[in-house]
Amino acid sequence: MESYYLDWANLLLRWVHVITAIAWIGSSFYFVFLDSSLTPPEDEDLKKQGVSGELWAVHGGGFYHPVKFAVRPPQLPKHLHWFYWESYTTWLTGFSLFTVSYLWSATTYLIDKSKMDWLPWQAITVAIFFLVIFWLLYDLICRLFGQRKNGDAIVGALVLVLVCVASWLACHWFAGRAAFLLVGAMMATTMSANVAHWIIPGQRKVIAAIKAGEPVDPIHGKRGKQRSVHNTYFTLPVLFAMLSGHYSFTYTHPQNWLVLIAMMFAGAAIRQFFVLRHGFKLGRNGNPLPYALLGVVVIAMMIVWLKPAPESNTPQAAASSIAGSPGNTGASGQISYKTLQTVLEQRCYLCHGEAVQSKGLRFDSPQMVQQNAANIYQQVVVSKLMPMSNTTHITAAERQIIAQWYLSGAGVDD
Repeated sequence: MESYYLDWANLLLRWVHVITAIAWIGSSFYFVFLDSSLTPPEDEDLKKQGVSGELWAVHGGGFYHPVKFAVRPPQLPKHLHWFYWESYTTWLTGFSLFTVSYLWSATTYLIDKSKMDWLPWQAITVAIFFLVIFWLLYDLICRLFGQRKNGDAIVGALVLVLVCVASWLACHWFAGRAAFLLVGAMMATTMSANVAHWIIPGQRKVIAAIKAGEPVDPIHGKRGKQRSVHNTYFTLPVLFAMLSGHYSFTYTHPQNWLVLIAMMFAGAAIRQFFVLRHGFKLGRNGNPLPYALLGVVVIAMMIVWLKPAPESNTPQAAASSIAGSPGNTGASGQISYKTLQTVLEQRCYLCHGEAVQSKGLRFDSPQMVQQNAANIYQQVVVSKLMPMSNTTHITAAERQIIAQWYLSGAGVDD
């Protein structure tokens, strides 16, 4: 019953998390586009009001004319929209989902004993430290170098190094799937912390100064803009890290940390293309196409590098040897259910047996095994997602037995 309620919590949290993430990232993308597309105002009244840029757009059958005041408007409007709940809600639902999906079952989802033989509380503590320490180091880098000459380049280089180190550590300390997600959560936490500790507080100080009739310090706008730009470069890398859990060929690779770094780098390069393309149309910067091409080339290199080697006959031969033992094959030479049951008992009953029925599934029941045959084949043979982090050490030969059983009809009658 506990597993049932956890599944519902996972579903609902994931649903809300995706909705709010779309809202947050969508608004981020829109404002980057808006800033890059603004042109100096032509109307003299707008110039007198202190407007620094304007944009004419058409959408949904209507015309829009947003304008930007770089420092302060002539007067504050009665209703001022703030963009922060999208960020906060995305982080809160994301961390809750991470807790339900990974921290709650750290032994199964977070720990890979072949890498680090941690106790659950140790793995959970280190995982949370990843989120906190990355933010503190990133924030320190921005404070120390962000306002210096060539500060953006220095900060970018140091943050890249920091991300690479964190990716290496995560992939050497945690199960591959959890490591990728943890790096994504680490960067997403920093994005939300930027909003909570710099962007919104800076905006509040600006508004407080306007209300008090005091001069507005432009440093608040500059700092908020800097952190907002960092956030937009984090988005595509974070999205890859979050989606990678559905594609085991990425995080199960022996050098999975290099895969993670390369794909996040490709995402950042492609994001650079979209950031600069609006300015290119207005003649403000050069053609950003090389950034997009660089990202595509890196992805193409990953496709070639991760291409699976030709199947060896070893697993097939081993599976045939096991299946060929007396009593292990049916009259037609098919894999018998008795052979399959031996594999399920050793590798699957731990989470899908009498004591625990993860996802409501019991594989000590022949009827349920037959009902879920396609799912078992997909998860164990095709995607190799199960057993999770291979905690029960299933072998290639045993996966082949499941494949042969399924492809030969998935029968349960010996």
